[in-house]
Amino acid sequence: MSANDTDSPDGGVRTAVPVGTPAVPEGWQRRRLRTEVWLVLGLSLGQSAVYAVVNIVARLTAGTPLGEQAAALNPSRSPRPYLDLTYQLLSIGFALVPVALALFLLSEPGRRATARIGLDLHRPWRTLADGVGLAALIGIPGLGLYLLGRALGITVEVHASALNTHWWTVPVLILAALQNALLEEVIVAGYLVERLEQLGWRPAAVVATSALVRGAYHLYQGIGPFVGNAVMGVIFAQYYRRRRRTMPLVVAHALIDVVAFVGYALLPAGVLASLGVK
Repeated sequence: MSANDTDSPDGGVRTAVPVGTPAVPEGWQRRRLRTEVWLVLGLSLGQSAVYAVVNIVARLTAGTPLGEQAAALNPSRSPRPYLDLTYQLLSIGFALVPVALALFLLSEPGRRATARIGLDLHRPWRTLADGVGLAALIGIPGLGLYLLGRALGITVEVHASALNTHWWTVPVLILAALQNALLEEVIVAGYLVERLEQLGWRPAAVVATSALVRGAYHLYQGIGPFVGNAVMGVIFAQYYRRRRRTMPLVVAHALIDVVAFVGYALLPAGVLASLGVK
């Protein structure tokens, strides 16, 4: 028996796969990766993007100007406070399942997916500094773009928190911000960039796809938020491609959403009105 032969279960001889031979043909592997990407997006932000596209079409054909319409984030789900809290926590928890799926699919023998995409606390002060810097870079112009969109009538009035006031309102809004940050940055900045690069896409196409997906699932808020989030997507995808770290992006995204959600819930109506938010 040669060194490349092994005993088969029935006592016969079979030829082993030579060392270095791919386990599957390249074409089959590429098709599998493409299918995997579609499945992950279909279970998460790709699904949200499709609904958002339908929503913006419905808004534009509703007969009411886009600027006179509104969108509510983090709505109350029940008039009964503790049932509402239960629904909120369940929604946050199940929304993170696609994150766990993406991390599972990105994992490799001997290397955790969290290390692969930099979803860890390595160099925490640098991570925090980068996150705060990115939040300022995106958040401040983003508010200006929102106000411009409202003035031009291409952005709906966004109610960042439609939750009723309870003792748990602020903690739930913070958890919702963290959930959004993890879901979006792991899927569209980490997972999607990694998989498109594996498929041999050019850098410009990878960045553009990540940015367009990010913009698309914000279309329900109007044209302005689509543009703003697409620009954010370009910056975040480029950052990830160069640093291979999603944690600073998660920090930045969470900070932006916490300020928006909690600020909306706590700021007086007069202050909100001065910012163009009712």
